[in-house]
Amino acid sequence: MKNWRRLFLLIGLLLTVGLISAQCPMCRMSVESNLENGGTIGRTINAGIMYMLLMPYILVGTLAYVWHKNKKKQQDWDNASDASGDPGASLN
Repeated sequence: MKNWRRLFLLIGLLLTVGLISAQCPMCRMSVESNLENGGTIGRTINAGIMYMLLMPYILVGTLAYVWHKNKKKQQDWDNASDASGDPGASLN
């Protein structure tokens, strides 16, 4: 069953590669024609690309920060319960 999933995933990825790569020349032609006609879309498209590129890193960084803070808080709580001398405090 696991091999079938991998096969379908591989086939799906191979079928979408052509669609994804076809979009790049279309966008490039659109930007070039806009710039030739005096448009300013070329500047804004670069900002959009940077926005899309940075968002996953910002999300992962935020999640890592929250995880780190919670992990540190849990370790501080565990250390405080161990220092209290109550042997059952760390089990709860």
